[in-house]
Amino acid sequence: MFQAILIEKDGPTSRARIADIDDGALPEGDVTVRVSHSTLNYKDGLAITGKAPIARTFPMIPGIDLAGSVVDSGDARFKPGDQVLINGFGLGETHWGGLAERARVKGDWLVRLPEGLNAAHAMALGTAGYTAMLCVIALERHAVTPDKGPIIVTGAGGGVGGVAILILRHLGYRVIASTGRPEEAGYLHELGADEIINRAQLSGPGKPLAKARWAGAVDSVGSHTLANVCAATMERGVVTACGLAQGMDFPGSVAPFILRGVTLVGINSVFEPMHEREEAWARLAHTIDLAKLDLMSKSIALGEAIPAASALIEGKIRGRLVVAMGTGR
Repeated sequence: MFQAILIEKDGPTSRARIADIDDGALPEGDVTVRVSHSTLNYKDGLAITGKAPIARTFPMIPGIDLAGSVVDSGDARFKPGDQVLINGFGLGETHWGGLAERARVKGDWLVRLPEGLNAAHAMALGTAGYTAMLCVIALERHAVTPDKGPIIVTGAGGGVGGVAILILRHLGYRVIASTGRPEEAGYLHELGADEIINRAQLSGPGKPLAKARWAGAVDSVGSHTLANVCAATMERGVVTACGLAQGMDFPGSVAPFILRGVTLVGINSVFEPMHEREEAWARLAHTIDLAKLDLMSKSIALGEAIPAASALIEGKIRGRLVVAMGTGR
C-alpha cells in the first residue's frame, strides 16, 4: 500500500483526498519508482481544485513531476536503485502522477537525475524550472545574447519566473521582472532581477506597437500581457511563451513581427524530445545557484498539498513548493 492524492469524479465535479492505494492498482508501465519528492505546479493546483479539466480520466493521481529511485524495472536501461525524474508525458493528466509514494511509468519517460542535483532540488526546479531552461535555450538559439539588451520575465513571483531570473542572472543578462506583488521586490532583487515593474503596465489592452524596451522575454502569463510584451520587444528580439495564467487569448497585432522582425517561440514542455529534456536538465544542474533555489522553495508534506493547491491558484504562493513523501521534509 502507498499514500497518494486521489482525484475522483462525483457527477459534474471532482474531489481530491488523501488515499491509501494498493500497489496492484498502479497503471501499466515497465518501471516502478519509489517517489521521494514531487512538486506542486500551477497545473497541479488546477487539477486538485477542479478549476480546470486537467485530469482527463478518473480516478487520477495528480502531479506532473516526480523524482525518486527505481524499485523494479522491465526496461534494460534502468535497474533498482537508479535515481530518476520525470516531468510531462501526460503525468497527472492521462497517467497517474507524482503526488504519491509510488508510480509506475514507461522507461521512455525517465531522465536520470543529473549529477549535482538531489531529488529535492530537482523537484524545487520541476517542470517550472525545466520550462524556464527551455525558454532560455530558445533565446540563445535565436542569438539573443546578454549584449543585445534586457530580458523581461513575467509572472516573476511564480516558479517559472523565479527560476528564469536565476538562470538569466547567472548567464549575464540584465533582467526586468514583472509582478503583481510589489511587496516581493526585495525577494526578486535577491534572485537577480535588476528592475521590477508592476504587471499592471502590461496586463490591460495596449498599443499594437510600443516603445522598444527589451531584447527578449520569458512569458508565463499570456493574454494581454503577452501581446504587450511582444509590442515592446526590440528589433529582431525573441519572446518565449510558456504559460497562460492570465488567459489563452492573444489580443495582439502582427505589427511587432512584421515591423520589427520579432520572433514568438512557443514552449511545449510536456512532450519535448528526450535529447532536449536531457540538455535542459544538464544545464540546470550546472547553472542554478542552489542556495538561491532554496530561497525560493519550501518543502511541504503530502497531506499539506491539497490546501496548498488552493493557495497556489489564488496567487498566494511565492516560488516553488516541494512535496516530500513519507516523513522526509
